[in-house]
Amino acid sequence: MATRNRQVTSYSEGAIPSGAGFSIGLIVAEWNADITNALLDACVNTLLAHHTAKDNIVTLRVPGSFELPSAAQMLLESRELDAVICLGCIIKGDTKHDEYIANAVAQGIMIVSIDYSTPVVFGVLTTNTLEQALDRAGGKFGNKGEEAAITALKMAAVRRSLI
Repeated sequence: MATRNRQVTSYSEGAIPSGAGFSIGLIVAEWNADITNALLDACVNTLLAHHTAKDNIVTLRVPGSFELPSAAQMLLESRELDAVICLGCIIKGDTKHDEYIANAVAQGIMIVSIDYSTPVVFGVLTTNTLEQALDRAGGKFGNKGEEAAITALKMAAVRRSLI
């Protein structure tokens, strides 16, 4: 669905589970740091606003988005978490490099999530321009870090209800 010229962040505040008792991992790509730091700030603020304890939020930084899936796997192997959120930003360049990276990252995150039966949230922007990335990292289209946090809380609650 195209998001051109409209705010896309929409959710019912009452439908968001409490993060109390949840342990959430955050993995943040350093590439395009202005964007990923804005995603991280919104993500953490959303988790805290929904009662996730600050001590239950583990944050790792990795060089780029390509490293997100392997870091998610390493994090899940090192501790028990209710969800992991992967934050990155891939902006199209002059070649198809962005397509290869985005596809590999999306598949890798999905595989880790399935292999570990733990939600691993895809909070990676895949945009054509820096302006589009800024619009999605606190600009006119909201902040996808907030959306990633809400998705993690919802999926962590689903997981917990099943185990």
